[in-house]
Amino acid sequence: MSAPARTSTTAAPKPRRTTPRAAGPELESRDYEARHLLVLEGLEAVRKRPAMYIGSTDTRGLMHCLWEIIDNSVDEALGGHGREIDVILRADGGITVTDVGRGIPVDKEPRTGLSGVEVVFTKLHAGGKFGAGSYNATGGLHGVGSSVVNALSARLDVEVDRDGATWAMSFRRGVPGTFDGPGPTAPFTPGAPLAKVGRVAKGRSGTRVTYWPDRQIFLVDAALSLTDLHDRARQTSFLIPGLALKVTDARDPGADGVQEEVFRHDGGVGEFCEYLAPDAAVTEIVRLQGTGSFTETVPMLDDAGHMEPTDVDRELEVDVAVRWGTAYDTTVRSYVNIIATPKGGTHVVGFERGLTRSVTNALTPTRLLKTGEEVVKDDVLEGLTAVVTVRLAEPQFEGQTKEVLGTPAVAKIVTKVVETELGAFLESKSGVAKQQARAVLEKVVSASRARVAARQQRENQRRKTALESSSLPSKLVDCRSNDDRSELFIVEGDSALGTAKVARSSEFQALLPIRGKILNTQKASTGDMLKNVECASIIQVVGAGSGRTFDLDSARYGRVIFMADADSDGAHIRCLLATLFFRYMRPMVDAGRVFTAVPPLHRFELTNPKKGQERFIYTYSDAEYQRTAAELTKRNQRFKEPQRYKGLGEMDADQLAETTMSPRHRTLRRMTVDDGLIAETTFEMLMGNDVAPRKSFIIDGAYALDAAAIDV
Repeated sequence: MSAPARTSTTAAPKPRRTTPRAAGPELESRDYEARHLLVLEGLEAVRKRPAMYIGSTDTRGLMHCLWEIIDNSVDEALGGHGREIDVILRADGGITVTDVGRGIPVDKEPRTGLSGVEVVFTKLHAGGKFGAGSYNATGGLHGVGSSVVNALSARLDVEVDRDGATWAMSFRRGVPGTFDGPGPTAPFTPGAPLAKVGRVAKGRSGTRVTYWPDRQIFLVDAALSLTDLHDRARQTSFLIPGLALKVTDARDPGADGVQEEVFRHDGGVGEFCEYLAPDAAVTEIVRLQGTGSFTETVPMLDDAGHMEPTDVDRELEVDVAVRWGTAYDTTVRSYVNIIATPKGGTHVVGFERGLTRSVTNALTPTRLLKTGEEVVKDDVLEGLTAVVTVRLAEPQFEGQTKEVLGTPAVAKIVTKVVETELGAFLESKSGVAKQQARAVLEKVVSASRARVAARQQRENQRRKTALESSSLPSKLVDCRSNDDRSELFIVEGDSALGTAKVARSSEFQALLPIRGKILNTQKASTGDMLKNVECASIIQVVGAGSGRTFDLDSARYGRVIFMADADSDGAHIRCLLATLFFRYMRPMVDAGRVFTAVPPLHRFELTNPKKGQERFIYTYSDAEYQRTAAELTKRNQRFKEPQRYKGLGEMDADQLAETTMSPRHRTLRRMTVDDGLIAETTFEMLMGNDVAPRKSFIIDGAYALDAAAIDV
């Protein structure tokens, strides 16, 4: 076979466009080589993408930089090194944070050859909080806090008192050097290392950091918030009892001079909880304390400097303060190693789970809850003020901003501590505690009933609006109630509807008739299903949507009951309805709120019933009919020719009520899904497009059927 002809390379070129093209992607170069790659060295990445490290470049990001420096000092206090921290907002726009901790190491770090101070302030992911034993519980974890602040500062000065000397070093936008004068605009010479600048008493130690945020990075209107600073200092003083934090605002001295405020509290989280509580107390402050341990796998440096996965045993300390009040709002503050987690995390999940379990367990032996009532998390949280704190080494946070705790094992331990400690309080037998525990349980039950009443009111309004706007099908025979007792009977045919209207309880039983067999929704598309009048009416009346948008809480009825004739056509209709609900209203099936009615097949009328004996006996299967007839004959009990019901429409209203609709006498079959995959397969086999599996199923079933039992 000859090779295909090639296009000549000497062909005349096409005319070039002389008119300019519109600006857009077409003008971009198609070249993409290794020389186009940009490698950001050191702290350049922080300055290029600051929001990745501090969240934003507005006031929130500016305050986050301040938290990073303050938290380093707080970590020292948390470890028992120093009980004083000073924060000064300077008149020239700088911020100074001073502590009396151990001081940043000033000796050489062996791998880099740099001083400890320079490593901390210039190297990302470098510090003493990576499990090296310098810190146990700490808020600083990623080793980027000080270096990020340094990178985003026009100037940063650090002084360390340690080993009988004062050591100093300065940086300009992360580059070490010296300034010839005060402030960030002074002339700068790069390249100066850490230097000894004075002597101090040998036992004195601590760190002073002064920095000026770089206005090239932060927005023009970004400003430090004194209120936020006071709130943070106050919460920290609560979380570390005995720690004094002094905040000085020297930015704009007024007639009263420089503003100073000192925060110190010795009562811990209990005092914090009392401070946060906005209402009158139902209980005193209840402290829930405990510890737990877990094992997690973390990468650790071996002797050769390689990272190896290592199983590490962790200790978790849990300290929670709770208090119920007379109000309805909930206030829950959560912290990990004194770092606030405003968006919660696994410790809050464990707290709420343990709280709900302990209250539920305490309510079980009491008679406060009536049959059918239940309490949920929101009922327990109503009027609650709580401070949830945990301490552990190297917690896993979601992001550098540390707003969410992600360590999985924390949830289980917190749940166990809260459930045990709060359970002991709620089941206390002593006088005052017993009274307070009883008051809490009564408050929770009251909240549960109020929640149900509010939901019923909303549903009433929604149902009223729907009826007033005539949006519901005209053939719906609605009920007056809208609570969990309400039932929707989907009735086969108008003849059965007439009887059911008289037989039903109009207080809580609604009726929706359908014409014969509805669309097979397993075969039909969603569009065809919605166009089908009967399917659309059912979805509209249930009122909770369909498919992915189905909202179980919006369902207008507590139960849905299929009521069809007890024959093969009735069974087919029930199967079609089951397919519709399983495919488009599955949560209602999973919740056990879909049933099928079980009407009788036969009725025996006794001619001479004895005293206390029922005149009519109903049977629901051929086998039960045979047994009943044999028993009556054996007892010489005379009866008329048994009546065989061919449909619900043949029954009188009192018979239908007694056998099929009255909750006192009826039998219902609940639809359940034990295995979703098996259920999906079964529906597809019975109702799907593929005929072969269904044919095999019918043939196999035919061999197991007793031909004599067929009712012809």
